[in-house]
Amino acid sequence: MAVQKSTQPAPGKSAPDSTRRSEKSRRAIYDAALALVVEVGYPKTTIEGIAARAGVGKQTIYRWWSSKADVLMEAFLDLAEQSLEEAGPAPYTFPDTGDLAADVKGVLRATVDQMNDPRFDVPSRALAAEGVVNEQLGRELVAKLMQPSLDLYIGRLRAAQDAGQVRPEIDPRIALELFISPLAQRWLQRTGPISHEYTDTLVDYALHGLAPR
Repeated sequence: MAVQKSTQPAPGKSAPDSTRRSEKSRRAIYDAALALVVEVGYPKTTIEGIAARAGVGKQTIYRWWSSKADVLMEAFLDLAEQSLEEAGPAPYTFPDTGDLAADVKGVLRATVDQMNDPRFDVPSRALAAEGVVNEQLGRELVAKLMQPSLDLYIGRLRAAQDAGQVRPEIDPRIALELFISPLAQRWLQRTGPISHEYTDTLVDYALHGLAPR
C-alpha cells in the first residue's frame, strides 16, 4: 500500500502560510508582466511568458485573471497605487485649502514626480501606446486608471464653483483638460521636459487666460 504524505505539519513546525505564498506569487506576476511589456511590448507579452518570468504555472495566472490585459492592468494599477502611497497620506483625495491654483499645482507636481519615476514611466508608456491602437485596452485604461483621478479634479472644480472662484457655467470635465491634457501630450510625445515649473505655468494660463489683464 502506498504511503500517503501527511497534510498535517510536523511536530514543532507550523503549516505553510498560503496567504503569504499567494501574495508572493501575485507580486512576482506583477513584476514579470511589467518587465515584459517594457522589454518586448504589449503584443508580444503572453501569459506563458509572464508565468515563466514569474516562476509560476499558467494555471496560477488563469486562476486570478482571464487575460494578459487583466494581468497588466492590475499590475499597473498596483504600481500606480504604490507610487501614490509613497507620495504621502490620503493619496485618493484632492486638497481643498480654499486656494484653487495652489491645490491644482500641488496635485500636478505630484503627477510630474510620478511621470518622471522610471518605475512608472516605461511601463505606462508601453500601455498608453498600445491603448491608442487597442480600443478595448484604451477604454479600460481610462475607466480603471484615469477616471478616478478625473473625478477628483471634477469634484475640486465644482467646489471652486460653489465658492465663487470659477464661473458657474464652466463645465468641469472640459476645464480639467486645460491642466492635464497638455501635460499628457508633452509626456507621451516628448515635445519638451515636464517639470513643476511647467505645470505651475499650465495652471496660471488656464485660470487666468492669455489676454492682457
